[in-house]
Amino acid sequence: MAFSMLQLFLLGALGPRITAALDVSPTVLGLTTTIGFGAAALLSPLGGRVVDAVGPRRCLVALLVVSAVALALIGAAPGAGFLLVAVALGGLPQALANPATNKAILAAVAPARRGSVTGMKQSGVQLGAFAAGLPLAALAGLTGWRGAVWTAAGAALVAAAWAARVLPADPPPKPAAAIRLPQGAIAWLTAFSLLLGCGIASVNTYLALYGSRRLGLGPTAAAALVAVLGVAGIAGRVGWSKVAGRPDRAVWLPGALAAGAVGAALLLAASAYAHPLAWLAAIAVGVFAVSANAVSMVLVMQRAEPGRAGQDSALVSAGFFAGFAVGPPLFGLLASAGRYGPGWLLVAAEFAGAGAVALVWAVRERGTAVRTRAAVVRG
Repeated sequence: MAFSMLQLFLLGALGPRITAALDVSPTVLGLTTTIGFGAAALLSPLGGRVVDAVGPRRCLVALLVVSAVALALIGAAPGAGFLLVAVALGGLPQALANPATNKAILAAVAPARRGSVTGMKQSGVQLGAFAAGLPLAALAGLTGWRGAVWTAAGAALVAAAWAARVLPADPPPKPAAAIRLPQGAIAWLTAFSLLLGCGIASVNTYLALYGSRRLGLGPTAAAALVAVLGVAGIAGRVGWSKVAGRPDRAVWLPGALAAGAVGAALLLAASAYAHPLAWLAAIAVGVFAVSANAVSMVLVMQRAEPGRAGQDSALVSAGFFAGFAVGPPLFGLLASAGRYGPGWLLVAAEFAGAGAVALVWAVRERGTAVRTRAAVVRG
C-alpha cells in the first residue's frame, strides 16, 4: 500500500525542488496528480476484476514491479511531458492495491479482526507519506530529488522480491464476474470517496508548496508537514478502522470523520494568519480525512457480495481516485494565483459534501435496519 501511492507523495513532498529543477508551474504539479489518479480511476474496475480472477499474490508482485518502473522513470524525467507519462504508468499499482490487499484479508483474516487489520493495511499509504516527507526528503537534500526517487524505486524492487517469496500462493486463475456499476451501499461509498478524494488530494499535493511559498518554511521543513500528516494518518487509520470493525458503529463513522476534516481544512485557511496552525491542521487531516478512507474500505469488506470483494473494492477506489484527479487542478488554479486561503475553503466544501453524502446514507441504512427488525418481529 505504501508503494502504490509513493510516487504522488514524493511529487508533493519534493514539489518545491521539482518545480524549480524542471521549471514547471504549480498547475502542472497538480496535473501530475490528475494524470496519476485519472489513470487509476479508469483502470480500477478492470483491476478489481483481474484480482478476483488471478489472485492477490500475483497482483501484489506486479504492483510493486510497476511501481519501481514508474518511480525510476520519474527520477529520469527531463521535463514536464516525460514526468506526466511516468506518473500515468503509476496509476496501475494504485488500481490494484485495494482490491488485492482487501481480498487477501478476506481470505486470511478472521471476521472479528478484519477491521483492525484493514486499518493497519491502510496505514501503509500514510507510511508512504511519512517516507516521502521525512527520510526521502532529507535524502533529496544530500543527493538531489532524482536520487531520492531512484532510492524509492530500488526499495520497491526489494519489496517485490519479498512478496514473491513470502506471500501464500494463489489458487488457479478463474473467470471473474462481469464489471457492473456500483449498487446499494457501494454506490454511496463511491460518491463519498469521490468528494473525500478531492479534498485529500489537494492537501497532499499542495501542503508542502503552501508551507514553502506562503508560510516561509524551507524545503525540508515544508516536506515535514507531509510527514506529520502521514504519521497522524497511520494512527487514525489503525484506530478508527478498529472502531469500524463493529458494523453498528461503522455506518456513522464516515460522516463524523468528514466533519472533523472540515475543521482541519478551516485550520489550514487560518494558518495564513497564525502559521503554527498549519502543523495542527496537518495532524487533523491525517486523523479525520485520511482515516475516513480506511473506514470506507472496512465498510466495503463488510458489504461485499461473495466473489466480488475485489471489484467492489475497486469501484469505491475508483471514486476515490477520481476525486484525486479532479481536486488538485481546481486547487492549482487558485494556488497559481497565490490564493491559498480560498483553496483551503474549497477543500472544506469538498469535505462537507462528503459528510452530507455519508450522513444521508447512514440515515437510510439505519432506517433499513429498523424496518428489517420490525419485519422479523412481526414474522
